[in-house]
This record gives sequence, structure tokens and C-alpha cells, in this order.
Amino acid sequence: MFARLAEASSSLDIGTLFVIATCVTSLLGIFLLFAYLQDRIPALAWWGAAYLLGGASGAIWRLGDQISPPLPQSTANVLLFVAVGMIWSAARLFHGRPISWSGMFLGAGVWLAASSVPAFVNSAAFRIIASSLIVATYTFLIAAELWRERRKPLIRRWPAIFVPMLHGAIFLFPMVLATRSLKGDGSNTLATGWSAVFAIEVVLYVVGAAFIVLVLAKDRAVRAYKAAAETDQLSGLFNRRGFFAAAASLMEGNKPAMRPVSVLAFDLDRFKSINDTHGHAVGDAMLQLFANVARRTMRTGDVIGRLGGEEFVAILSGTLAEASIAAERVRSAFAAATNEPDSPGIPATVSAGVACGSPNAAIELLIARADAALYRAKANGRNRIELADEAVPAQQNPASVVKLRAARQRLAQSAAADPATTLLQRGG
Repeated sequence: MFARLAEASSSLDIGTLFVIATCVTSLLGIFLLFAYLQDRIPALAWWGAAYLLGGASGAIWRLGDQISPPLPQSTANVLLFVAVGMIWSAARLFHGRPISWSGMFLGAGVWLAASSVPAFVNSAAFRIIASSLIVATYTFLIAAELWRERRKPLIRRWPAIFVPMLHGAIFLFPMVLATRSLKGDGSNTLATGWSAVFAIEVVLYVVGAAFIVLVLAKDRAVRAYKAAAETDQLSGLFNRRGFFAAAASLMEGNKPAMRPVSVLAFDLDRFKSINDTHGHAVGDAMLQLFANVARRTMRTGDVIGRLGGEEFVAILSGTLAEASIAAERVRSAFAAATNEPDSPGIPATVSAGVACGSPNAAIELLIARADAALYRAKANGRNRIELADEAVPAQQNPASVVKLRAARQRLAQSAAADPATTLLQRGG
């Protein structure tokens, strides 16, 4: 099939096809640069500049001797290899990896070194083999860089990997043709047809690659906006909206095996007094310190959020006993962190309440039970962990959540009768 396609393509004008490829590549380069001006993603600027450089390479190759004064014979090839090296660098930048300057210019350097050898300069087959190897190697490296992006599901990553892999494989076909020409088997007609197919493939690749990088850039921008909307600016943890979304995802993942989930409610002790005595800047530093301690102490898969003020909440997969161990680690680590040299220098503690339940339980009820345990920890002397009396079963009636919230309100209103319950109202 490919052979028939190549033979049918031999009637196409190769020069016209490469002019089209050059124009399309240059226009896409300008488009990517405009996209960079809008989104300010450095990889887009590198990718756009590489496309413009590749377009310039195609123009120099097509015009040839018509340029005055004439350029060195290897100019078009060197620019092409630098362009594909820049695209590889753009893929590295896109995933937060540094630019390899030596690697970016290695292909051009190899070509210039080979061009000093007369046997290489006088053999079209050798030049085709070398250029195909250089471009294919860079293209496979681009696919490898895109493969490093493991935060996306495979179904969303495969186009970004498959397109450069296919392009790299097609770039190896000229090597076969060049090898056949070295053997003198009369493959000129087939080579001409494959040149047309190759020119068409280049156009398809540059368009497809530009589309993919724009989709990846837009996806990254959307994720950044979503993260900003779900992140508490002061602590860097989830805000209320982000926490409930992440908690729902964690609970959904626990449902197939019916693994229990536990909620930890944290509240800094005497935080209002810290704010009043030392100022809000110190209070903010204490909140940031606790957030860092909680993030560092708890597991990667645990979900931690700041619901407001000095109130933090976390949800994790595990039993009540496992959650109480996690809460104790956070409590003791925070108490130790407040005495470290880089801390605000104010001794502080935290109290916590822990509740456990079914992954099918209402998250609001789990938090309410953990809050009730937190009230007991405050009333029993602070700087301690209290556990909920009962596990929260599945399919709780939503009315029970309302009743528990009403009970909390009545408890707060009875502060005059029982001063211990005023602790949270006064900054715990």
C-alpha cells in the first residue's frame, strides 16, 4: 500500500509541496508566538521560534542558489537541526526540566563536523542517512519528554506521544531509500515518490504537533486556574471548595473495597490570643507553619484543607486507630516545630478531633462528628486528641446532619452556663 502511495505521489511537484510545508510551518510559528503572548508559557515561545527557524530552513533549501550572496551549503540543514533541537527543549521546558544547550545544538554540531569530510559531502546517500538519524533522534526524544508527564491518564497522553513517535519513524524511511541507492538497485523513481509522501507528512506533523502543544498548554492553564480557585492563598492547602471536591474523590475511590475513611478536625489552641498579643502577621505565620507541618507529616494521598480562620480539616483512608496515630503525629510535630529557629518563636499547640465512618457516609456528618470530638479536646485541656464515640454508618439521613449542627449551636449558646464551651469562641 505504501509503495503504491509513493508511486502515485511521484506525479506531485516536490518543490511546491515543500513550499507549502515551509509556509504552513512559518504561519504556525507566528501563531504559537501569539499564543505565548496570551498565556505566557515559555514552551510556546520556544516551539514557535523553532517553527519559524524550520520555515527559514525550508525557504533557504528551496531558493538555493537564488540567494545573494549565497549561503554556505549546510546552512539549511544546520537551521533545521537547531529547530528540532529547540522543539525538544520546548518539550523539556513544558514539563519543568532545564534546557540542555549542548543537546540542543548537538545535531547541528554533528552535521558540521561530518561536512568537513569530503566523502560525506560528495555522497547524497550519506547525507540523507545522517539527516534522517538526527531528526528522528530528536523526535523520539520529544516523545520521551512528553511521556514524562505522568499526572495525566494515559488515554489523554497518548496523542502527544504517538504523533512524534510516528513522525520519527517516518523520518527513518529515507535511510532505507538511501541505502538502496548506495547498492545501485535503481530506486530513483520510488525515492521521488517517497519524497512527496515525506513532504505531505511534514505538513501533517507540524500541524498536529502545534495542535497538541496548544491543547496541552490550554489544559495546563485550566488546571492552574482550577488549582487557584480551590487553594487557600495563605496556607497553600485546599480551601473549602477544594477540600470537599477532593474528599468526595477520595471517598469514591474507597467505595469498591468499602475501606473506611476518617476525618481529622484541627484547631490551633489560643489562636485569638496569639493574634491579639503578637499581631496578625505572626498569626498568619503560625497558620502557615501548621499547614507546612500537616503537609509534611501526613501521607501524600491524604486530603488536607483550611476551612477558615485557624480551623483545618483532613480526610484519609483508614480506621479510627490509624487516623488517631496520624493526628498525634501532626500534634507532636507542630508543637516541636514552634520551637525551631525558623519558626515565629512562639510556643503553640493544636487540638484535634477524629471521626471515622463508611465511605458512603455524608462528609458533612463526618466533619460534624470530628468537630464534636474537637470540642471535647478543647474542654479537656487542649493540646490533645479526642476520638468520636461511634463510627458514622453509610446512607445517613441528611436530617441527622442538621440535628447535629443544631446541637452544636445550642452547645455554643450555653457558654454562660458552662465556661469550658467558650474555648472555641475565644480562639481556642
